[in-house]
Amino acid sequence: MDDIQKSFVERLQQQGIAIDDRQLHQFEQYYELLVEWNEKMNLTGITERDQVYTKHFYDSLTLAFYVKMPDIGNMADIGSGAGFPGIPLKIAFPHLKLTIVDSLNKRITFLKHVVETLGLEQVELIHGRAEEVARKQGYRDGFDLVTARAVARMAVLNEFCLPFTKVGGRFAAMKGSDPSEEIQEAARSLKELRGSLNQVYSFSLPIEESDRHIVIIDKKGATPAKYPRKAGTAAKSPL
Repeated sequence: MDDIQKSFVERLQQQGIAIDDRQLHQFEQYYELLVEWNEKMNLTGITERDQVYTKHFYDSLTLAFYVKMPDIGNMADIGSGAGFPGIPLKIAFPHLKLTIVDSLNKRITFLKHVVETLGLEQVELIHGRAEEVARKQGYRDGFDLVTARAVARMAVLNEFCLPFTKVGGRFAAMKGSDPSEEIQEAARSLKELRGSLNQVYSFSLPIEESDRHIVIIDKKGATPAKYPRKAGTAAKSPL
């Protein structure tokens, strides 16, 4: 274990998250694949190893500081890109049944390779638009926890993600800048989609102290039949 890994493990331990040698090896494999595939396709602008461990891996796992992951059975990560936060959370909490939805097939191809190389089980990777997948049986109102990391503004994210969230479940939006204004403008979408603001957690990443915010939304009722609207509508005309 080198200094970067040691620092990563120690910071997680301070938050009550234990990573064993096998899991640490999986994170290192993930890093290597990310850098290798990033030369062929644009997965991330962050490739320095210490930065990947902090800004991708640790940042993804911060969700577990505020949500009791051992209590989560299944999770959907919407617009996951290169697999964040879904894959790091799956590595750290192997019991999770993880579903990742992304609209770009080449990213899904990359994630399939990651899942196979790391030996991850109970991971479903779906190439498709969130608005279309959320209407399918088994996905609609189907997940204990739904996540999205830096995908869109809250009014749009609510329509992407709350239809996947089961009644009594939670949607967690992972944000960089202060989301207060976004939350205010998303009040109507929350009401329409049967969501209720639970809490906003604010913190800073270690070392460079970048601001981070996690918005927790509770799902109070089943998604109305007219939502989500057809693909592209939410982004063009937010609720």
